[in-house]
Amino acid sequence: MDHGAGSQGDHVDAKGVPAQRPLCPSLPHFSTEDNKMDATPSADVYKYNMNYPSIGQCVIINNKNFDKITVSQEDHSQSASFVCVLLSHGDDGVLYGTDGIVQLKKLTSLFKGDCRKTLVGKPKLFFIQACRGSELDGGIETDSVANDSQERIPVEADFLYAYSTAPGYYSWRNTQNGSWFMRALFKMFQQYGKTLEVMQIMTRVNHMVALNFESSSSTPGFSCKKQIPCIVSMLTKELYFPS
Repeated sequence: MDHGAGSQGDHVDAKGVPAQRPLCPSLPHFSTEDNKMDATPSADVYKYNMNYPSIGQCVIINNKNFDKITVSQEDHSQSASFVCVLLSHGDDGVLYGTDGIVQLKKLTSLFKGDCRKTLVGKPKLFFIQACRGSELDGGIETDSVANDSQERIPVEADFLYAYSTAPGYYSWRNTQNGSWFMRALFKMFQQYGKTLEVMQIMTRVNHMVALNFESSSSTPGFSCKKQIPCIVSMLTKELYFPS
């Protein structure tokens, strides 16, 4: 997703008419023989439809090959930011697509400053709903407590990666209600998307997933498990999505 807008000093307001709707690849049906995953992430796609009032409605791309997604080659010069939501199964550092396994690093590298000049200095947000391993979190009891001059910036700058779970861990999903992460993301952007900075919103997403959800399963060893999202930010400015 691209947003037309301007940068003001130490923050970016991603507002106005977007040049393009949010990109939301849903890639659940993969062809790896050893993987026996059950239902697809479609509950997330169609229940919430990725319609965030402050960001926009998502363009859904179902079961598409990674090498056929060409949005990185488009002209983003009229946009203030780029957002991509990835819904799939996966493991640590990889996602499963219809054309097999793809390295997440390979996918996101297409949007780096040295590859896509029209995104240099602009926030690039990736929200990733997928497992990052098979470990289960059993939880633990706790006591409640504007510059016109040219600048050189790192090609890795201005990315934000919001993973649904910590490295190595399982990412929980309810076949009827969708994944914990996407439910929290949807609710927090609905509630705070027009007023809070993106990292403040993501902290609230972490809080909701950590405290409001716990697994219940008939499979031995899979009940009473917890989950915590992992937010990795290389943003160089605060990011707002005002109305």
